[in-house]
Amino acid sequence: MVRPVVSVLLLLLCVNLPLLADDGYKLWLRYDLIENQEKISQYKQTIQHLYYPGGSATILAGNEELMRGMQGLLGLKTPIVQAIQEATLIVGTPAILPQLKNWLPDTNFEPLGKEGFLIQSVKIDNKKCLIIGANTDVGALYGIFQLLKLLQTQQDISQLAITQIPKTQLRLLNHWDNLDGSVERGYAGASLWQWHQLPEYTSQRYKDYARANASVGINGTVLTNVNANALVLTSEYLKKVAALADVFRPYGIQVYLTARFSAPIEIGNLDTADPLDDSVKTWWKNKADEIYNLIPDLGGFLVKANSEGQPGPQNYGRSHADGANLLADAVAPHQGVVMWRAFVYDNNVPDDRAKQAFNEFKPLDGKFRDNVLIQVKNGAIDFQPREPFHPLFGAMPNTPLMMEFQVTQEYFGQGLHLTYLAPLYQECLQADTYAHGKGSYVSKIIDGTLEGYSLTGMAGVSNIGSDRNWTGHPFGQANWYALGRLAWDPELTAEAIADDWIRMTFSNQQAVIEPIKKIMIKSREAGVNYRTPLGLHHLMAWHHHYGPGPWIDKGRADWTPIYYHRADSSGIGFDRTKTGSNALAQYYPEVQKMYADPTTCPEEVLLWFHHLPWNYQMKSGKSLWNDLCDKYYQGVAMVHDMQTTWNSLEGKIDTERFEQVQALLKIQYRDAVEWRNACVLYFQTYSQKPIPEGLEKPDQSLEYYKKIDRKYLPGS
Repeated sequence: MVRPVVSVLLLLLCVNLPLLADDGYKLWLRYDLIENQEKISQYKQTIQHLYYPGGSATILAGNEELMRGMQGLLGLKTPIVQAIQEATLIVGTPAILPQLKNWLPDTNFEPLGKEGFLIQSVKIDNKKCLIIGANTDVGALYGIFQLLKLLQTQQDISQLAITQIPKTQLRLLNHWDNLDGSVERGYAGASLWQWHQLPEYTSQRYKDYARANASVGINGTVLTNVNANALVLTSEYLKKVAALADVFRPYGIQVYLTARFSAPIEIGNLDTADPLDDSVKTWWKNKADEIYNLIPDLGGFLVKANSEGQPGPQNYGRSHADGANLLADAVAPHQGVVMWRAFVYDNNVPDDRAKQAFNEFKPLDGKFRDNVLIQVKNGAIDFQPREPFHPLFGAMPNTPLMMEFQVTQEYFGQGLHLTYLAPLYQECLQADTYAHGKGSYVSKIIDGTLEGYSLTGMAGVSNIGSDRNWTGHPFGQANWYALGRLAWDPELTAEAIADDWIRMTFSNQQAVIEPIKKIMIKSREAGVNYRTPLGLHHLMAWHHHYGPGPWIDKGRADWTPIYYHRADSSGIGFDRTKTGSNALAQYYPEVQKMYADPTTCPEEVLLWFHHLPWNYQMKSGKSLWNDLCDKYYQGVAMVHDMQTTWNSLEGKIDTERFEQVQALLKIQYRDAVEWRNACVLYFQTYSQKPIPEGLEKPDQSLEYYKKIDRKYLPGS
C-alpha cells in the first residue's frame, strides 16, 4: 500500500533535483542528449545510417567518436550499415571510396591537402545524403568532429556545403612537464604523463587527451619542458615516448621532444656539445636515427638554448643558426623539424630586454636550414597581460616564424582566475606589422601567406594537468579550445570561438550563452586593468608571479618590476623611443610613427613606450595619475560584475561547476582588490597625489601588502 506514496515522493524529489553534476572531465565533448526534440528529429532524418569504409586506426577512432556522439546527442545506438545504398551519412576518402568523385563531380579534392575536409549535402539515387570527404583518414576525422560540433551547437545541417583547410601546418601544445611529474608554470595538478607506468600501461586519459586535441585540430604535442632534461633522449625514456605516440597517432597527433643542447655531454660521454664539432654532429645523427627507429613519425625537436641559463651554441662562440642547423641536419632524413625558441636574453643585463631576441635573430635571417622554424612569443618580454606584438614578426622574411602563445595563465591569476585569453591571441594576430605595407597582419606572417614560408605553425604553452577537469579552473578549458581553433584558422574571432565553446560545454540556451559570453569577453581586459593598465608590465611578485610586487628591486635588474615601470617623482613608464632604449626602431616606420607620439600611441600600451609625467593629460581629459587609478578600480569593478552575472546563472547550469566557478570568482575578486590597492599605494609614493574623489581608499597600508609572502604555490 505504500508504493504509490513512495512513487509520488520520488517524483517530487526528481522535480526539484538540480541539473546533473558535471566534473568537467568531458571538456567540450560532452555529447549530452539534445533537449530540443524537433532538432533531434531533423538530425535523425539526415543521419539515419552511417557508411564509413576502411579499417585504419584513425578510421576506427572516427567511427568510435561518431558512435559516442550520435548515441549521446541523438540516442542513436546502431547507425552503421554495411551496404552503401542504405546510408544517409557517408564518410570516406577517394582512395577507399572512389564513388566520392562521382557524387561530387564539381569538387577538386587536391586543395584539401592532408588535413582538410568537406561536408556536403548531396542526393544519391534521389536520396538525400551527407558526405564527409577528405584525402586522408585524419582529414575525415577532423570532418567528423566538425559535424559533431554542428550537432552539439544545434546548427541547421539540412543543406551543408562546408570546406575547411587548416591555415597553419604545425598546431601544437608545448607541455612544460618535468620527468619528476611536476609542471613548470602548471596550475592544474601534476603532469599527465605517468613515466613510471610507461610503456606497459597507457591511461585512458591519454586517449581522451588526444580526442580533445583532434577535435580542435591540434596535431602535435611537445611532451616535456623547454628547460629540458637530457634523460628523455635515453633509450629507456624513448620507449615510454613511443608508447604515448602509439596512443596519439590515430588522432593525427605527432609527438615532439625537447632537446637539451648539452645532451652529448650529459648522456653521450662527449666532452663538448660544440655544434661544429664532427663528433657532436655524429652523435646527434645517431641519436636521431635511434629515435626515429622507435617513433617513425616523430615531429622533431623543440629547443630552448642560451636563455635563462640553458646551454646552447653561444657557449662555444657559435650562433643560434649553427645550433639549430646541427639538429635540423640530424632529423632532416626523417622529415623532422626543429623549432628553435627566440625567447633569449643575455646573461648580462641589456639596456632593454625587449630588444634582445630581435638583435640576436634578425642578423641570422636566411641562415637556417629549410626544416627550422623560429618559435616567437607574441610579445618581446614574457607573456604579459598585454604586450605589443613582437618586432620579429615581419623582420625575418627568409626564415619561417611560428607563434608561441601561453595557454597556462602564468601572469593572469594562474589556475584561480577566470581569464579568457582568445581576445589576447586575436589582438596579436590582427596586429599590423606593415612588413609589406598596410594589411601585413601577424596572422598572415605565421600562416605563410605574407612571406611564402614553406613551414608554418602555432604553439601554446599547455595549461593541462592531472586535475580531474584537466585545467583546474573550468574556464581554463576555453583557452585550450581557443588555441586549437585559432591555430587552425587565425582569422576567427574570440566571440565566435566563445559562442561554440559555451554551447558545447554548458548549454545552447541563450539565457546561459549570453551571460557567460559577456563574462568571458570582458575577463581579459578586467585582468589587465587590475594588474598592469596603460602598458605597464612585469609588476608581479617574485618567483610565483601570482600577486603584485611593483616594489621588488633585488636580484637581476631585468627580473625586477622597477626595471620596467621606472616610476619616479617625475612620472612613470619605460621610454622605448629615440630618447630612451629606442626599441621602437625594431618596428617598421608606420608602426614607429604611431607608437612614438604619445598622442597617437594607443593608450593601452602608452606606458610600454613612454615615460610620462603624472600630470600628463589623457584622452579622457584626466591626468595620467587619475586615469591610472581609474583603470585599477575599473578592473576590480569588472570582476564584481562578473560575479553578479555568474550568480544569475544559478539553477541554469549544473551545481558542481556553478559552485566551483562562484568560489573561484570570490578568490579573484579578493586578489583583484589586493592588486589594485598594492599598486595604487605604491605608485602613490612617487606621484604624491591623492586617490581621486569617489574611489574608496584602501583599507590596508602599503607595508601590509609588501609583507604578504605566498609560499608553495603551484608551478613556482
